[in-house]
Amino acid sequence: MKKRVLAGLLTAAIAASALTGCGSGDSASNGGNKNAKYQVGVLQLVQHPALDRATEGFKAALHDKLGAEVNIDVQNAAGDTAQCSTIANSFVSAGDDLIFANATGALQAAAAATADIPIVGTSVTDYATALSIDNWSGTTGKNITGTSDLAPLDQQADMLEELFPVADYSKVGIIYCSAEANSKYQADEITKALTAKGYTVEAFQFSDSNDVASVTQSACDASDVLYVPTDNTAANCAENINNVALPAKTPIIAGEEGICAGCGVATLSIDYYDLGYAAGEMAYDILVNGADPATMQIGYAPEVTKEYNADICEKLGVEIPADYTAIKKDK
Repeated sequence: MKKRVLAGLLTAAIAASALTGCGSGDSASNGGNKNAKYQVGVLQLVQHPALDRATEGFKAALHDKLGAEVNIDVQNAAGDTAQCSTIANSFVSAGDDLIFANATGALQAAAAATADIPIVGTSVTDYATALSIDNWSGTTGKNITGTSDLAPLDQQADMLEELFPVADYSKVGIIYCSAEANSKYQADEITKALTAKGYTVEAFQFSDSNDVASVTQSACDASDVLYVPTDNTAANCAENINNVALPAKTPIIAGEEGICAGCGVATLSIDYYDLGYAAGEMAYDILVNGADPATMQIGYAPEVTKEYNADICEKLGVEIPADYTAIKKDK
């Protein structure tokens, strides 16, 4: 059953991770029927499993509801900010009926490209931060709406405490990309929750994929356990993080499933396919029913799942409670 995942807020800048060695996605278009009634442009920031699944969910929703009436053109910016702008402007020049922006950098580029064409975002943590909106009310007041991938940070802090109690793991390191405002937002919020529980928390920032390994090493040296928020550069470089943290025997709580599958012990995760599907339903409502994105509420995923990485847990000797679900690596 598709979850309704109207969302919260947006994120900020992106690191050029895909261009600097931790993985990339080539631009791709699935042109299809150019005579379709609706033309939708999809701008995805970078290729990695979470964003890929969100795009799949979005496409599935529109195809389920519109079939051959919609043509969906998917373009991947490979983590390049300039390319995000080029793609967004190409959709505007083509007169697309709607733009789907997958991740914060993509959404910001689309927002800069047009104030008229409806934009539906997803994989965005904090819309207020990303769009510089003060006095957040749950709607953007612009041609923009969408879904948020933020799992409740207080519950993530509870998960860290459940698995790694402060008596034995008092020092928490948070690693994230300094270029991603969404990551800073998460780091700041979970720091408040963890500090209230008695942990000592320190942030470690990498500027792009080139210094992920060195920053992770510094964090491992100074911390008993790490927290990695939903961060595009971290997601793209999860294997690099794991190559440092696992030998250091430093466990990681991750902000989402994709990062956890690559380097984490556990996560409180949402399903990105469902997140994208919900965004697709919103797009349908805009295209067919004339819904106004300016007044469409952005909300949080109503359901989250406790998940664990069985392989890393076994290697670190971490015991997981029975109410956690093992991540399927072939998902």
